[in-house]
Amino acid sequence: MQGPSVRINAEVSTDNALVVTCFPSVGMVSSVVAHFLIEHLQLEFIGGVVDPRLPALTLVQEGVPLPPIRAYAGKPQCTIDGCDQVILLMSELVVPEALAHDIVWAMFEWSKEQKIVAGVVIDAFAKSGMKANLNGAEPVVEYEDTEGIDIVGIGANDKSRKMLEDMNIPLLQQGVIKGINASILGEARRRGLDLMSIMVEADPRFPDARAAATLIENLNNLLPSIDLPHEPLIQEAEFLEAQLQSMMEGAQIDSSESGTANSMLYG
Repeated sequence: MQGPSVRINAEVSTDNALVVTCFPSVGMVSSVVAHFLIEHLQLEFIGGVVDPRLPALTLVQEGVPLPPIRAYAGKPQCTIDGCDQVILLMSELVVPEALAHDIVWAMFEWSKEQKIVAGVVIDAFAKSGMKANLNGAEPVVEYEDTEGIDIVGIGANDKSRKMLEDMNIPLLQQGVIKGINASILGEARRRGLDLMSIMVEADPRFPDARAAATLIENLNNLLPSIDLPHEPLIQEAEFLEAQLQSMMEGAQIDSSESGTANSMLYG
């Protein structure tokens, strides 16, 4: 059986790109962030990740069919040395654990061929004392719980950890990351790549716009072209929440048909 592959429009140049990944997270933070970036960085759909073992489904938004794991690209201002553009990889699908390593390997092999310069994993963790909503795939972290929305970072190498410190994002001291984000971080560490994960505290009971806004504000350090006033950003994130919730309600997957309990849409 053919394995996973990243299929990008042949006309698109991907050299010197910062790759941002947005896979399912607590409070749908990654999805809210992804849709915000697509709109405000004017990213264009360029392809996605294909694997015959993924559920055969298509999300539809405003009449447009969308594959489960898709890619967008654009050329916003980027502060990382050598970065000329941004590529966003996103999904509302909880990638089955059995496929995560294969898909991540394909993504990293593609990134090596395409001369990707750095990566950022968007993630979230449940507020202290709350149960998350990813059927066992949610991260478990130990952090200092403050009155505000807390944020932590993970760096795959010394350079990325230094970048997080320069962004005033405290490094996660103790925790367990699961699912495809764990595979991304582990493989990046093995390869010694400039990749970081930015994780925000979120309410798992509903799409958390304020958590997403906090994370986007921290991304301003890497992508200053998305620098927006705080309140309008929250208002727009809340509007995106409603769109995402509507899309998710119309896409229910029977996991028993796929044979994989984690093959589902979240939200």
